Amino acid sequence: MADELPEYDIDDASPRLLWAEDGSPRSGRFGDVYFSKDDGLAETRAVFLDGCGLPDAWAGRADFTVAELGFGTGLNIVALLDLWRRSRPENGRLHVFSIEGFPLTRDEAARALSAWPELAEIAEALLAVWPEGTPGFHRLDLPQWQTTIDLAVGDAEWALGQWSGPADAWFLDGFSPALNPGMWSPEIMALIAARSAPGARIATFTVAGAVRRGLTEQGFLVEKKPGHGRKRERLEAHLPSPPPQRVSRPHVAVVGAGIAGASVARALIAGGARVTVVEAEHSGAGGSGFPAALVTPRLDAGDALIAGFHAQALERAGDLYRALPDAVIAEGVLQLEQAARDAARFDKIAAQDLWPAAAMTRLDAAACTAHLNAPVATGGLMMRGAMALRPSAVLEPWLAGAERMTARVATLTPQDGLWRLLDAGQGLILEADIVVLTAGWGAAALAPELPLSPVAGQADWVEGPNTVPVAWGGYAVPTESGLLYGATHDRGQAAPTADDQASARNLATLAAALPALVATVEAASSSRRRVAVRATTPDRLPVSGGLPAPGLYALTGMGSRGFCVAPLLAEDLAAQILDRPSPLPLATRKRLSPGRFA
Repeated sequence: MADELPEYDIDDASPRLLWAEDGSPRSGRFGDVYFSKDDGLAETRAVFLDGCGLPDAWAGRADFTVAELGFGTGLNIVALLDLWRRSRPENGRLHVFSIEGFPLTRDEAARALSAWPELAEIAEALLAVWPEGTPGFHRLDLPQWQTTIDLAVGDAEWALGQWSGPADAWFLDGFSPALNPGMWSPEIMALIAARSAPGARIATFTVAGAVRRGLTEQGFLVEKKPGHGRKRERLEAHLPSPPPQRVSRPHVAVVGAGIAGASVARALIAGGARVTVVEAEHSGAGGSGFPAALVTPRLDAGDALIAGFHAQALERAGDLYRALPDAVIAEGVLQLEQAARDAARFDKIAAQDLWPAAAMTRLDAAACTAHLNAPVATGGLMMRGAMALRPSAVLEPWLAGAERMTARVATLTPQDGLWRLLDAGQGLILEADIVVLTAGWGAAALAPELPLSPVAGQADWVEGPNTVPVAWGGYAVPTESGLLYGATHDRGQAAPTADDQASARNLATLAAALPALVATVEAASSSRRRVAVRATTPDRLPVSGGLPAPGLYALTGMGSRGFCVAPLLAEDLAAQILDRPSPLPLATRKRLSPGRFA
C-alpha cells in the first residue's frame, strides 16, 4: 500500500451529482442515491445510530470514536451530532473519522441538507467548517459539542491504512456493493477489523452475502435486522470482546513554552490531560518571541509525502490561528524567486492538487511589483493560505489551561513509573507521568540521541514602515506597528548575541530584494533587534514522536517552520500519548518520528 497521498481522480468525466425531482441527490458516477427519498434522516437514525446502539454505547465514556465509510452529504454526521448534543456524557469528547473519494462542494451539501430544517443549526455548523476537496486528511473542529472530525479525501483502502484508529462504532455507508465493490472488498474488511476498538459495533444498510462473510471472517458477530422503508433488512455486527475501560487522566510535563510547547499544551488539554509547562524564562523566550512570524509551508515539488504534510499543516494552522482574536496580522505571503530554477519549481508547486483552488498562484515580475507596491525584478508564488502572525496572541491563549512553572530542567530521571525533572543542582522541579520536550535547541541536552544542530538567527524591526508579507532568501513581515525583516542564518552558533554586523547583513538582504523599502527603514525613528537559536535536523524535517525511553516524547527540529507545522504535529503527539485518533497519516508520522535516526 502506498504511503503517499493517493493518485485519486476526483474530476471524473461523469457528472458527479444529479438531483431528482423530489430534491434528493444521486451520484452520477455510481448511479446510486446518497439517501432515501422516503426519509433519509429516519433511515440514518434507524440504520446507523440505532444499529450501533447509540446513545447507550457512549454512556459513561470520556471519549467515543465513530468511523464512517462514505461521508457523502454529511447527513449521517449531522444526525450523529444531533444525538450527541442531546445525550453526550458529561465532558465527553466525540471523534469522527470519515472517508470520501468524491467530495461534494459546500453548496452541494447545503442543498442536500436543507431538506431537514430541524437540523439547520447543526448543518450550518458543519458547513461552516466544510473542507476543500483536496486529497489527504482534513481536521474539522466543532468545539461547541466537544467534537473533532477527521475527513480523509481519497481511496478507502489508502485512508484506512493511514488512519491510527481505533473506532468504537462504524457506519458503512458507501454506495452499494454491486455498484461500488471496492468499498466492500476483503482488504477493506481487514482494515476495519484492524482499526476497531474492543467491542466495536458496525451498522450498514446492505445485507449482501459478501459483506456478511467478510465481516464474519474478521471476527465480527453478524446479524440481520429489520430494514427501514422499502428495504426489508439491514445489518448489525459487533466484536465479542468487551468495550475498553476508562483510563485515568495522565499528568504531562511539557518542557518549553514556545510555539511547540504551546501547541502541545493546547492539544493535550483538549484531550483531557493535566498539563504542566516548565519554561526556563517565559513564554516565547526563544525563537517564538519575535513581534511577528511567518506561517509558510516548505515548498516541495519532488517529495509528495512531505509536500502533502505541509499542505495539511498549513490548513490546520490557519484554521486554529484564525480562531484566535488578533493573532493574524495579514493573510497571503508572496514568495519571490531566488534562483533560475525557481520559476519551473514554482510552476510545479502551483499545479499540485494538494492546494485549494487559487491557493498557490504564479505571478510575473509586473504582478509582484503591483502586489508589493515596490519594484522587484523576479516573479513569485503567491501563497494565499500563508500568513503573518502575532506570536504572543497565540502562545498565551494556548498555554492558559496549563499549570506553569519557571525552572530550567537539567536532568530527566525515570523512577517508580514517573519522570523526575531536576534542576542543575539535582533539586526536584516536578514529577510527571509523561514528559514532552519542546524546547527547540534546548531539547538537545535532554535528548542527546537526537541529531539536532543549532542555527542562530537575528531579525531587526522598526516602527512605521510597512509592507505586505514577502519572503525570498530573507523576509519582510508586517508587525502590529511596523516592519520586521531578516533573518541571519548562522549554523553552529548556540549562544549568539545580537550585534551591528548582523543588522547590517539583514539590511543588505532587504536592499537586494526590495530596495525601495531600505530608505524608509533607515529613516525610521526607532529600531530593535533580537537573536534566537532554532534547532534543525540533518534532513531538515521536524522531529515528532516517542523517544526510546517509555513516556518521553519530543517535538523539535522545526527550524523556521514551527508556526506552520507545530499545531498539527502537536495534535498527533497528543493522540499518541492519549491513545486517540490522530489527524496525521501514519506514513507521515513514521517519516517524522525520532526513530528515523536510529
